[in-house]
Amino acid sequence: MTLRKMLTGAAAAAALMSFGQAAQADFWSDAGAAYKGTTIRGVSESTPPSNYVRDVLAPAFTEATGINVEFEATSWDQMYDKAIKDMEANTGIYDFVYIEQDIIYSYLARDFLVDITQMLEDNPNLKSPDFDIAKFTTFIENFQDEQGHVYGIPMEAFVKVYLYRKDLFDDPEVKEAFKAKYNRDLAPAKNHQEYREIAEFFTQWGKDKGQELWGTTVQAHTGHPASWYEFFESVAPTFGVYNWGIKADNNYAASVANGGEMNSDKAKAALEWYVGNLEYAPPEATQSTWDEVAATFAAGRAAQGLVYGENAAWISTDASKSQVVGNVGVTLPPVAEGVMADAESGAGYIGYYDGGAFGIPHSSKNKEAALLFLQYIGQETVQADWAAAGSRVVMTSTYDDAKITDLNTKVDNYYSLMKDQGKLFRGAPPFPFHAQVREATAPFFYQAITGELSPSDALDKMAEAAEQEMTNLGYRKAQ
Repeated sequence: MTLRKMLTGAAAAAALMSFGQAAQADFWSDAGAAYKGTTIRGVSESTPPSNYVRDVLAPAFTEATGINVEFEATSWDQMYDKAIKDMEANTGIYDFVYIEQDIIYSYLARDFLVDITQMLEDNPNLKSPDFDIAKFTTFIENFQDEQGHVYGIPMEAFVKVYLYRKDLFDDPEVKEAFKAKYNRDLAPAKNHQEYREIAEFFTQWGKDKGQELWGTTVQAHTGHPASWYEFFESVAPTFGVYNWGIKADNNYAASVANGGEMNSDKAKAALEWYVGNLEYAPPEATQSTWDEVAATFAAGRAAQGLVYGENAAWISTDASKSQVVGNVGVTLPPVAEGVMADAESGAGYIGYYDGGAFGIPHSSKNKEAALLFLQYIGQETVQADWAAAGSRVVMTSTYDDAKITDLNTKVDNYYSLMKDQGKLFRGAPPFPFHAQVREATAPFFYQAITGELSPSDALDKMAEAAEQEMTNLGYRKAQ
């Protein structure tokens, strides 16, 4: 993947040595003895946190237990396709799979996953003394059922933040020109109008100066769900449209006519703003997923943007992959009036709290060995280096680790923001029909990006398609 932060060379060797020494504890060698030589296979998206598992944690686990790990880090599309097909066919290719927070409800509804809580109770000899569910942040609740049983061990969690170029925002010439045009001081946007003005200004600044610079990133791929997700999980909430505009407590209404908000005035204003930002985004925007947006910002091609936090550390600190090291500002997304109050009260949220876990499919042929691996990566001792490599935090104690407190200052207090303001963000709604509704509505959404449909018409069609799909699936009752 382009510009992904990876641990290599001496750093990886040092980490392996450190983990190898820690791994000599009797539990891992004793528990792994019965499975020595076994190979467990896993699949995940190629992200900084996943690459760290592949390059550091998996080899360390093998050294500690004698259990081999084949870990496939691939594209988001391939990851889901391979994992779901394996579990549907019960072929047992994978012994652990990545479970994104937004898909767990579908997996539980289809009984794809092993109850890890129950498996640990049934196999006390496989329970590591260093593994404790209570040490995880509340993010683990996304992977529990109503009884509190855990079906996935969190391996990443991060928020989608507003990144901006400090070198540009602090440049005296830029500041003077901006104030002359907009009659206000240049600062990170607090609302959508301010964000648009900043986008407009820097796009023109780039043209005037002959620079490859635009005013904003946009994750607007016209054939990939990444764009759909950016709108519904990162933009619509900042306008006050929560849970995709679907009212679960009102017969899963999506359309305004039936009591939903997917095609409400607020949603239409949000999509108008989102599509309008393309005028001030670099040409790769309509082919950008989360990966390309991070790459665009790291290349210095945008003055500001909404970027997944898993990229914050490498963009801010890795000069071999980022051209904006030392110049990255991190703050909260711009919001409409009333949205922050909603988020603070719990009635709404300002953006997406993303992340995932590893779970064990029922189809796995090596469940016990996989259970050991999931506990190994769920130890406190491995968390800080992992958090530094992938900007992810799944355990409360990680925030206070010296490695993270030191790094925090280099990433403009991203970790502090996640710790203190994470409550303002929220994961995807608990919809078991998540993927089906996304696929039913996405074609109309892509047409809004390409201009084939107006944002208003696109949302009207999306709301209708969403209700039809939920009716077909039996969630929405015919009226």
